[in-house]
Amino acid sequence: MRVEVVLALPRTHRAVMLELAEGATVADAALASGLPLEGIDGYAVHGVRAAAERALRDGDRVELLRPLLLDPKEARRRRATGR
Repeated sequence: MRVEVVLALPRTHRAVMLELAEGATVADAALASGLPLEGIDGYAVHGVRAAAERALRDGDRVELLRPLLLDPKEARRRRATGR
């Protein structure tokens, strides 16, 4: 099966297409991607939070999630006030 693994960085992103065996998990895809996993806070599949042991299906997109540096509401407040 084919899956894509994506890592979003502050000003860019990296994506890797993989061929994995049936029954592969999110963790299997993350490890096989070769992308840096240090600092990863969790995983999502098509934008929905997922456990590392979740089985993947053909065509899934695995997203490697990093911790938030700032609460999104606070970021909007700061932009609105010009701080």
